[in-house]
Amino acid sequence: MATKKKKEDKRFSADEVTQILDLLRTEYPNAECALEHINTFELLVAVVLSAQTTDVSVNKVTPQLFAKFPDAAALAKAEQDEVIELIRTIGMYKTKSKNIIKLAQALQEKHDGIVPEDYDALVALPGVGRKTANVVLAVGFGHQRIAVDTHVFRVANRIGLAEAKDVLKTEYALMDLLPEDRWSEAHHSLIWHGRRCCSARKPACERCVIEGLCRKVGV
Repeated sequence: MATKKKKEDKRFSADEVTQILDLLRTEYPNAECALEHINTFELLVAVVLSAQTTDVSVNKVTPQLFAKFPDAAALAKAEQDEVIELIRTIGMYKTKSKNIIKLAQALQEKHDGIVPEDYDALVALPGVGRKTANVVLAVGFGHQRIAVDTHVFRVANRIGLAEAKDVLKTEYALMDLLPEDRWSEAHHSLIWHGRRCCSARKPACERCVIEGLCRKVGV
């Protein structure tokens, strides 16, 4: 009796993972957070504003926003209409204006106006979810974190680093597969690769630096 063919193991080896990360690092040596900020308060607010909006759009409104409301104490006292006028060019500006004011008020009331270096404290803040907290911990405090946005989710599952249907499972899969000391690097590299090469509608496989390793799932 014929035996069933063993299912092909598509999981990357440790060496292949290293190759992918090294190739992406070489291709994008300056990969970092694209949101302009000078401190963790500005970073936190900018990440909240960036939901379903491009970083470029956020960077256009934050200079005026932070000039008028430079810290949590100032933003906590802001009127929503004032904030709306400064950020109305980005998506969901009404909801976001309300959220960042409440965020600032919570920082004042619970953390003396200082952004906490703690995941649970961050996600307890208004408008802050898992992705935002991970970005702040990684970029603002230097922790090794993988924040899964739309680019990381798409690229990781397309090239085969993950096989997941949602962002949380994708994050866990990447944490399990990638070396911890390169989590934050991988996060930025995958974002840049998603923006500059592995686009949603038409990935540029012909010029992709990891084309030889890519599993091409769903391409």
